[in-house]
Amino acid sequence: MSRYRDAVLLTVLLASPALAEPLGLGREALPEEIAAWDVDVMPDGTGLPEGSGDVATGEGLFLEKCAACHGDFAEGLDNWPALAGGEDTLDREDPVKTVGSYWPHLSTLWDYVHRSMPFGQAQILTPDETYAITAYILYSNYLVEEDFVLSKENFADITMPNAEGFIVDDRPETEYPLFTTEPCMDNCKESVEITMHASVLDVTPDDAADNEKAGADDEASPSLDPELVAAGEKLFAKCKACHMIGEGAKNRVGPVLNGIVGREAGTQDGYQYSPAMIESGITWDADNLEAFLSDPKGFLPGNKMSFPGVKKPEDIAGIIAYLRAHP
Repeated sequence: MSRYRDAVLLTVLLASPALAEPLGLGREALPEEIAAWDVDVMPDGTGLPEGSGDVATGEGLFLEKCAACHGDFAEGLDNWPALAGGEDTLDREDPVKTVGSYWPHLSTLWDYVHRSMPFGQAQILTPDETYAITAYILYSNYLVEEDFVLSKENFADITMPNAEGFIVDDRPETEYPLFTTEPCMDNCKESVEITMHASVLDVTPDDAADNEKAGADDEASPSLDPELVAAGEKLFAKCKACHMIGEGAKNRVGPVLNGIVGREAGTQDGYQYSPAMIESGITWDADNLEAFLSDPKGFLPGNKMSFPGVKKPEDIAGIIAYLRAHP
């Protein structure tokens, strides 16, 4: 008990300036010591050092220092987080939270990379390298073009897609009172009714409603399984590092994939394909797509796609269904 008592006494002494001052412990920090620790960057760019970095340089640095955990295209590997993709998923129960979909401030990205990355080798990056890697991550999220150069001067010009997605935490005023009242334990509602149905597992009662919904889905899209398309959309998040699809899509690192099913390989307008792809003579039917997605390099040696492939047949089926949904 004596050690506990001494620890409590010491805590009280240190917590009270009036009592701690006579002890003569420590000294005021020197300006250079404060400056060494005061390295955080604020949302408006305050704290940024001089420097700049372009997308192309950032891609090389990312492959060298970041890709082992985050993937060549910032798609994430294993349990390491994805840094790109996830657009329009924040309204789902399982949103994909990436730099492009979720992070509200570019300063958070720059500051974290500069102070904490690469994993196990924190603070080895120069300011120029950090600017370049940040520029590449922005490019991977379709937020800048491939010739973009990030610097202290244009840093504040970048507006993140979810900049307005955060609100002030007002739970003490709006929610805490709800949890401090006497809980209802019996006859709390006059009636109970089913208002939603499970979308994947067939566990919700009321078969008539389920059958009616299934029939409506079949009528809307007779050749596509909506659940398979939805699964494929989530899996396509990895593909978005290079490919765009849907309205307004354009060629990026990889070609636009609208209408890819049934199209001859190497024929997307405006995209510079590898000779191997142009000369392949294949048509992207279901069998060829399945073989290519499972092993791009093995199926068509010499093509430009560096993604290693999708291993699970059910995942490949989902991606192909999602591609079919964009004729």
